[in-house]
Amino acid sequence: MSTYSEFKPYYGDIHNHCNISYGLGSLDDALANARERLDFVSITGHAHWPDMPEPNERVQHIIDFHQEGFAKLKEGWQAMMETLRQTDEEGSFIIYPAFEVHFCATGDRNVLYKDLQGDILYPQDLADLNQQLRVLREQGHDSLAQPHHVAYKTGTRGIDWKTFDPEFAPVAEMLSMHGCSESSENPLPFLHVMGPSDWESTIQYGLAQGNIFGFTGGTDHHSGHPGSYGHGLTGVWANDLSRDGIWDAMYQRRTWAMTGDRIDLKFSIDGQAMGSIIPSSTNHQLTVDVAAGAAIDYVDIIKNNRLLKRFSQCDFEIPKAINPKQSLRTKLHLELGWGPRKQTQNWEVEFGIREGKILQVEPRFRGQQVVSPLEADGENQSCHSAHVNHRSDTAVQFTAVSEGNANNFSPSMQGMCIEIEATPETIVYAVINGKTWQWQLSTLIEGARSDLTNGIESPALRIHRAPLPQELNWHCPFEDDSQDGDFYYTRVRQKNEQWAWSSPIFIRK
Repeated sequence: MSTYSEFKPYYGDIHNHCNISYGLGSLDDALANARERLDFVSITGHAHWPDMPEPNERVQHIIDFHQEGFAKLKEGWQAMMETLRQTDEEGSFIIYPAFEVHFCATGDRNVLYKDLQGDILYPQDLADLNQQLRVLREQGHDSLAQPHHVAYKTGTRGIDWKTFDPEFAPVAEMLSMHGCSESSENPLPFLHVMGPSDWESTIQYGLAQGNIFGFTGGTDHHSGHPGSYGHGLTGVWANDLSRDGIWDAMYQRRTWAMTGDRIDLKFSIDGQAMGSIIPSSTNHQLTVDVAAGAAIDYVDIIKNNRLLKRFSQCDFEIPKAINPKQSLRTKLHLELGWGPRKQTQNWEVEFGIREGKILQVEPRFRGQQVVSPLEADGENQSCHSAHVNHRSDTAVQFTAVSEGNANNFSPSMQGMCIEIEATPETIVYAVINGKTWQWQLSTLIEGARSDLTNGIESPALRIHRAPLPQELNWHCPFEDDSQDGDFYYTRVRQKNEQWAWSSPIFIRK
């Protein structure tokens, strides 16, 4: 029996913000955006900062907006909880209440309650937070306190691994819009005003100290858009889409982190799933199975923070020719945006195929890239501007609003991905604001196609290359010997620069 045969993949974001504290966009907007793309979510309120810097002219504005946000969350907490109870839907959309506590000394924590009840806690330090959570657990109210943006320098809201305790932290945040915390060298550097990352706060440093934890990805989005594409995503392997099922998966560390695309990542050793603790052995059977969101570039197996094995395109045979009459599975990603900077564009779209069948629809919608409330134009503006309006076996209809990219490095496009089964002769089409574009699937297998909607420097569209099934689905077996204290995890890079990281498997007596 397959290691993962009893589990299904579900996708969520347990770290994001809106105007329940400081942030942009209403709670209703945040929940509506989450439902477009996610199976489970926490809407996080900024709540407390016991070791806030002493007041002075240089940082007073930071102190002020935090204190205002904390007060706002406290005042609206009960109303927020009632909204969450009304929106939560077992088996369809699971919501966990959450608040964030900042600690300069030991690193921030997102506190999630398992059930739709509980109050804000105001601990004096991390030890006090854990003790308060321990008392609640003894009373039957379980919780989780996830470390996030861990790689900031210790003392400046980065994690202090010497104080790490897995009792309420089964997982730690690998990445968010702050950047990637994996190591000192990674493709998503820390660029926020809080500063760069530091080796002794990274995920790899924490693993090297012998700590046991799984990986998550969160957006830390501050504009009411949980799951905003490209900012971080968490996958869990769970028995079902239930409150208990998702919670158990997080505490068992059956989690993986993604940057944006849904990448189904399975990693096992000797039949044990990611997050497991297993004994040392000779001839471990390691297996990585990837069902990607775009063509895979490589798959890494990392052992004790060093590259053990890299599977690349050279390890897999790609057909030199395809049968135009034979159905195949692929993914089509349509992106809309570009155009003049700081100018918005409304999109009304029908995206589909003339023959064949759509198997899955994956919205790749982005929210506004606001981190500090000082960057926002106004906290009450609408932040739910992208919607899936209708889907069928052959088409998906959606509306979205994009903004011209702010610079040459920060994408602001909106997107839609559909997984299809069709022959290469199938016609793929997009009706965009009343105008029709169409392509034969065989031409999209060759490469991406793009167009401008109204000539030079106007908003544009791009349909990405359609990967062959052999580029989307890799099976990667390997053998290795281990000893007590080792750990393994896997990392996936796609050709479109989207990434995924599995939680580790730990070798312990």
